[in-house]
Amino acid sequence: MENIGEKILLIIFVLIAIGIVGGAWYFMFYESSDYYSKIDNSKIIEIAEKNGMKYEYTLDCYNQNGKQKEIKFKTTRELKEGAFIKLGVMMTRGVTSWEEVKYEELPSEVKEKYSL
Repeated sequence: MENIGEKILLIIFVLIAIGIVGGAWYFMFYESSDYYSKIDNSKIIEIAEKNGMKYEYTLDCYNQNGKQKEIKFKTTRELKEGAFIKLGVMMTRGVTSWEEVKYEELPSEVKEKYSL
């Protein structure tokens, strides 16, 4: 009977390990949230170039529900003043992508934060 108990414990341990590894992978490489902001070039600093990145922005950004969060991200160039951007943000890796969007593409809760 001890042999069956040991096998059950081993199976439980393996399932827990798979769950932990799967959860870590999900949060590190899959789970991403979109945030929106308007470029304000007074919030940019020039940094020592690393991996082609020359500038760092610190902007107030909003998720689709209008919740505000200050986000830092780096770029290779200065972005267009007043342009709206959509940032792909991962919990563990920070900003992984950005793209310029039109005001009409912003979620309604985000549009309320900016007037045209």
